[in-house]
Amino acid sequence: MTQADPALFLCGVQKTFAGADGPVRVLGGVDLTLAPGETLALTGESGSGKSTLLHIAGGLEVADAGTVRVAGHDLTGLSDSDRAVVRCRDVAVIFQQFNLIPSLNVADNIAFQARLAGRADMVLIGDLAARLGLSDQMRKYPEALSGGQQQRVAIARAIAARPQVLLADEPTGNLDESTAVQVLDQLLTLVADTGAALLLVTHSPTIAARMGRRLHLSRGVLA
Repeated sequence: MTQADPALFLCGVQKTFAGADGPVRVLGGVDLTLAPGETLALTGESGSGKSTLLHIAGGLEVADAGTVRVAGHDLTGLSDSDRAVVRCRDVAVIFQQFNLIPSLNVADNIAFQARLAGRADMVLIGDLAARLGLSDQMRKYPEALSGGQQQRVAIARAIAARPQVLLADEPTGNLDESTAVQVLDQLLTLVADTGAALLLVTHSPTIAARMGRRLHLSRGVLA
C-alpha cells in the first residue's frame, strides 16, 4: 500500500442471500472509503447488513458484485487462500464474543495472529500487555479472565499483528458500561498510535460519537 492508497475501498458492493421466500438483498451497492488512521462508526438496525459488510471488508465473505480493496490489494476474484493471505497480513478483526483460543494462554493468544503474519514482536506484545493492564495475566488462560480482560486480550492480539485495517464488530457489546468506556478508550489510543484504519460496527450512539466519522446502513444502503 502506498501513502496515496486508502486503507479500505469499497465500490458498488452488493450481497444477496437466499431466504425462505426468495432472495434477500442485504447490500445494495455500498461505496465506502477509509483512510489510514481514520476511524468510522457503522450503525444500523439489526439485520441491516452491518456484519455482512464488515465480513466482506475483511475478506471473510465474498461480495456478489463490486470492488473491495484492502491496503491496496484488490480482493475481487481472489481465491480463498489468496484472500486469507491478505487477511492475515493486513486485516485484524475484534469480535463481540472475543474469540480467544481456549488452549492458549494470554501471551500466546496475543501473539497468535502476529506469528501467522510473520510479525511477532515480543517488545510490542509486552508494551500492549502493559498498556492494557494484562502484564500480570500473561500465563492465565481465557477461562480465568473477566469479560473486560478477554476483550483487552482480543484488542492486543489485533494490534500486535500491526494491521492496516482494523475491523471491530460490537467490541464492547458484552461489557458493562464502565468497562466498555475503558476498553474503547484504550482501543482508540492504540489505533491513533499505530495509524491503523478502524471500521467499528455499533448500536450505541455514544460509541459512534467517539469515531471520526459515522455512517448509517439501512436496507443495504449507506447514508
